[in-house]
Amino acid sequence: MNPYENCPVFENENYRLCLVSMEDAEDLLKVYSDEKAVPFFNSDNCHGDDFHYTTAERMREAVQFWEDSWRWRYFVRWAIRDKRAGEAIGTIELFHRESEDYFNHYGLLRLDLRSDYERAEQIEEILRLILKSAFELFDCEKIATKIPGDALERKCAMEKLGFAASEEKLIGGHDGKAYSDYYVLRMEAGREE
Repeated sequence: MNPYENCPVFENENYRLCLVSMEDAEDLLKVYSDEKAVPFFNSDNCHGDDFHYTTAERMREAVQFWEDSWRWRYFVRWAIRDKRAGEAIGTIELFHRESEDYFNHYGLLRLDLRSDYERAEQIEEILRLILKSAFELFDCEKIATKIPGDALERKCAMEKLGFAASEEKLIGGHDGKAYSDYYVLRMEAGREE
């Protein structure tokens, strides 16, 4: 399945992951304006964007860019919808990374959540929906994600899912900057229950 031709939807009784759309912008403004959440967003190699959006206009511009990036086959960004609350509470971005560094041909995962959802059990439940499929969808055997040192709930969830800390640095493709705090999930570990 090619996620750029037919983006899959993942869901359970609590959450639904579907391709982000402009309909999500109002809900997502609550996520990207959440000052407690912003420090956990991965903005490495994103041309200086810190993903802290405080106006509806800036949020709509970001969603438009994410929609365009999907059409251009740069990355896929899913909205995370809480079915009980009836709103988007974050996003997941995934893409196959081609680079000159250690993380060449990795799937790169970015998870942005509203701070009240930054809990180990919720993170684990959300990521279990997509991780197994991510290897095939993005033609990779390893997935990397950034976990800042103070993101303890996130670290707990990721380790339970099989992610392990890496000493390797991700090197920015446009600026050559070295980024740290990456954790890696190998396909074999991602298949274990």
